[in-house]
Amino acid sequence: MSGEKVLIFDTTLRDGEQSPGAAMSIPQKLEIARQLAVLGVDIIEAGFPISSPAQFEATRLVCEQIKGPTIAALARANALDIESAGKALAAAKKKRIHTFIATSPIHMKHKLKKEPAQVLKMAVDAIKCCKNFTDDIEFSPEDACRSEIPFLIEVLAAVIEAGATTLNIPDTVGYVLPYEYGQIIARLKSDVKGIDKCVISTHCHNDLGMAVANSLAGVRNGARQVECTVNGLGERAGNAAMEEVVMAIRTRQDFFGAGGMSTNINTKEIYRTSQLVSQLTGFVIQPNKAIVGANAFAHESGIHVDGILKERTTYEIMTPETIGLGGSRMVLGRHTGRAGFADRCKQLGYKLTKEEIEQAYQRFIEIADKKKEVFDEDVAALVNAEKRVIEQVYVLEYLHVASGTGTLPTASVKMRIKGEMKIAVAYGDGPVDAAYEAIRRAMDLRPKLEEYSIRAITGGTEAMGEATVRIRENDRTFIGRGVSTDIIEASAKAYVDAVNRMVAAQGTDEHPQVKVQL
Repeated sequence: MSGEKVLIFDTTLRDGEQSPGAAMSIPQKLEIARQLAVLGVDIIEAGFPISSPAQFEATRLVCEQIKGPTIAALARANALDIESAGKALAAAKKKRIHTFIATSPIHMKHKLKKEPAQVLKMAVDAIKCCKNFTDDIEFSPEDACRSEIPFLIEVLAAVIEAGATTLNIPDTVGYVLPYEYGQIIARLKSDVKGIDKCVISTHCHNDLGMAVANSLAGVRNGARQVECTVNGLGERAGNAAMEEVVMAIRTRQDFFGAGGMSTNINTKEIYRTSQLVSQLTGFVIQPNKAIVGANAFAHESGIHVDGILKERTTYEIMTPETIGLGGSRMVLGRHTGRAGFADRCKQLGYKLTKEEIEQAYQRFIEIADKKKEVFDEDVAALVNAEKRVIEQVYVLEYLHVASGTGTLPTASVKMRIKGEMKIAVAYGDGPVDAAYEAIRRAMDLRPKLEEYSIRAITGGTEAMGEATVRIRENDRTFIGRGVSTDIIEASAKAYVDAVNRMVAAQGTDEHPQVKVQL
C-alpha cells in the first residue's frame, strides 16, 4: 500500500477488556497478543499494571513472549503507577508508557478536585518520571474533547517540552461529532508548540456511534495513530473498531489526499483475529457488524445478486478475500483422520501444539459422530473452545435432562469439583432452567443469570449450537460460551464456563481492578 502510514494502537487487552464480562485470563491475553502481532498492529496496549496483580503479570508476559509490536502499559500521572508500568515493561524490546490525566473542567473539579495549575504540574512531572524507564512516552489529556482548548494547548506544549513523543486526544465519553473532532485535531496541530516532533493520536468512544468516523476525521486532519479495539470492544458502547478503521483507510484512499494513507495491517488476518477475540471474550459478533459480521458480504436481494453475478464491484466495495474470507471450503467428516484435521486447522490459521491438536481432534470426532458434515465454522468454534485456557475448577462430567409436554422438566448432573465428584438433581421451568438449577446445587454457588442466548453456528437440522450466558456476582459480570450439537448441553457448558471465569477472576485479583476511561 502506498501513502503515509497510520499507526494502529490496539487496546483490546486493556480498554477492550473493560467491557463488562470481557475479562480474560492471562493465557487468553497472550493468545490474543500473538494474533495481534501476526495481524501487524504497531502498538499493543497490554494492560494497566498497577490495577491488579493479574494485569501486571499479563503485561510482563506479553513483553517477554511477543515480538514485533511496541508494547505499551497504561499509568495514571503518578509515580507509583508509572513505576509499576516501567517494571512490567522491563523485558520488552520496544516499550511505551502511556500516562494520562484529566483536563476538562468537569473532571478536574469533580473527579480530581484540583486546579488547572496543579493538573499541568502533575502532567509534566509524570512525563519526567516516565523518562526513567523509556523515551517512548504517550500522553493523554483525559476528556480532551470537553476541555477548554487554550488550557489543552498549554498542557500539550508543556508535556512535549518535558519529553512526550505521542499526544493522544481522547473523546472519552463519545460526545463530539466528526467535524468537531477533526477541527480539534487541526487546531492542536496548528497551535501547539513543538507538536511537529510528536505523533498525534486518536482515541474515540462510540457512545453516539461516531468512534470510527471521528477517528478517520482525526486522521484526515493530521493524526497519524489510531487507538482502537478488535470488534470495537470497550466499556459502554465500546471503542473505534480496528477492522472498520483499517478497511476504511484501505478502501477510501482518495479521501485522505493525493498520497493517501495506509497501515501496516495484514488485512487477511482481520477475520481470524475478530473470531478469536469473540470466542475468548464471549462477545458474539452481531450479524450486521461492518467488515466481520456474518452478513457483511451476504447478498439476498434479487437485484443485488444479479449485479454481483455480472460484476462484483456493483455491490461490493471490498472483497471478502481481503479480510481472510473465501478460498476453498472443505467439509470434514467422521472418516477424516488426524492429519486431515490438523491440516485444515493450519489452513484456517490456527497454530496448535500436538497436545492442542489431539484435544481438538477428540472433540471433532465426537461432533463428527453426530453430524454428517463438519464445516469450517464448526472447526473454528471447537478449536477456540479448546483454547479457552481457564482453570477448570468446575467440570461437567454428566448431564441428563428429561422434559416434554405434560412432564415436569428435570435434570441430573455429575460435576467434578477439584477432584471431588458431586451429584445433584433439580427441576425447573424448562430443560435449560432445570439443568442450571442442578448445576447450581452441585457447585453450591448461585450467581445471577442476566442473559442467555443460543444460535446455530452453521445451517441445517444437525447444526452445532453455541450458547452464550452472562452471569453477575458482586457487581461484576462474566460471559461464558458453550458449543455442542445438543443445545441443552451447549447451554450447560456455557453456564459452567461463565462460573469458571468468575472463579478465575476471584483467584487472580487481590483487589478489584481499577478501571479507567480515556
